[in-house]
Amino acid sequence: MKSQITNAISDFFFEYETPRQVLVRDRRVGVACRLIQLGVLGYIIGWVFIYENGYQSTDTAISSVYTKMKGVGYTKINGTESVWDVSDYVFPPQGDSSFVVMTNFIMTEGQQMGKCPELILFQGQMTGVCVNKTKTCEVVTWCPVEDDSSIPYPPLLMSAENYTLFIKNSVTFPLFGVKRSNLVEGIDTGYISKCIYHPENDPLCPIFKLGDIVKFSGFNFETIAKLGGAIGIVVDWTCNLDLDKKYCKPEYTFHGLYGNADETDVTRTSVGYNFRYAKYYMEGKVQKRTLFKVFGIRIDIIVQSLARKFDIIPTLTAIGSGVGIFGVATVVCDLVLLHLLPKKEFYKNMKFKCTDSHIQVSSTLCINS
Repeated sequence: MKSQITNAISDFFFEYETPRQVLVRDRRVGVACRLIQLGVLGYIIGWVFIYENGYQSTDTAISSVYTKMKGVGYTKINGTESVWDVSDYVFPPQGDSSFVVMTNFIMTEGQQMGKCPELILFQGQMTGVCVNKTKTCEVVTWCPVEDDSSIPYPPLLMSAENYTLFIKNSVTFPLFGVKRSNLVEGIDTGYISKCIYHPENDPLCPIFKLGDIVKFSGFNFETIAKLGGAIGIVVDWTCNLDLDKKYCKPEYTFHGLYGNADETDVTRTSVGYNFRYAKYYMEGKVQKRTLFKVFGIRIDIIVQSLARKFDIIPTLTAIGSGVGIFGVATVVCDLVLLHLLPKKEFYKNMKFKCTDSHIQVSSTLCINS
C-alpha cells in the first residue's frame, strides 16, 4: 500500500502527459480547418483589436459645464414697449447645464386676490355662486384669471433667434490623469470674440447661435418658439490617448428631445414646453402680481465621454481569448471526422486507443485517407 502511494506521488510530480496526435491527410478537412482558423484570426485582428480596440483600457470622464447666454429682446404689446435681457428670459439664472430660454408668453397684469368667475375648471376655490354672464362658477383666486386660449403668433420674442450661448466644459479622465477643456489649443480670447459655431467652418467654437441650435436639431425656429420645446446639446469626448492629448477634442451634436409642435400623434396630450411664474408688487397696501405663462426652448447640455489607452492586461486577455477560440477549428474538424466522413469508424479507432497500464504506444500516428 505504501509503495502504491509512493508511486502515485512520484508519477504526479515527475511524469508529463501530452495529447496523442493524429495526422489526417484529407483535403476537405484540411481546407475546412484552415478556413475556420482564418476566420478566427480575422475576428481577433479585425474586430477585437482594430474595431473594438481590445488592446486598450477605457475610462469615462468627470465633467463640469458652465453656460452663459447673451442677447437682448424687444416687444411692443398694446403700445407698451419692453426690452428683455438675460435676467428676464433665462430660467433658472445663468450657469446651469439645463435651462430655458423664453420665446413666447401670455401676460396677465394687475392680478389681486379676490372673487371672480373662472374661465376654465379648477382656477381657484369655488364659492358656490354661479355667474350667468360667463356661465361659469365664481372662485376665490387671483383676479382677473388667466386667459391662455389664444397663444401669440408670431412668437413675441422671435429676436431670441439671434441670442448666443457660450458653453465652457471641462473633463477629467481619472484613470489616465488627463484633464481637458473645450477651450482647446487655438481657442483663445481673440478667436472667441469673433467666432460662431459651424459644424464645418468652426467646429470647435464654444459660442452657439440659438437659431442655429434649433436648425441643427431639426426644428423650425418659429414653430418651436411659439409653443416651446426641448433640445439636447451633446458634447462628445471620444479620445485615443495613445496619441498626444492635444488630439482629444470635443464634438458637438444637436438633438430635438420633445415638444415639436408639428407632431400630429393624437396620443400626445400636450406639445411644446411651458411653465408659469409671477412678479409680485405692492400697489398702495394691496399685493398684486403679473402672471406669465412662459413658452420657451429648454436646453439640456449632455456630456458623454470615452477615453482609451494601451494597456498590457486587456491586450494579453484579448490574445488569450483569441487563442482559445482557435480550438473551435479542432472541435469542428473532429466532429466531421468522427461522425460525417465514410471512414469515421477507422478515424475513431485511430484517435481513441485503449491501452493497458504501463504499455507505451507511439505518440504520433499518420493516416492517409
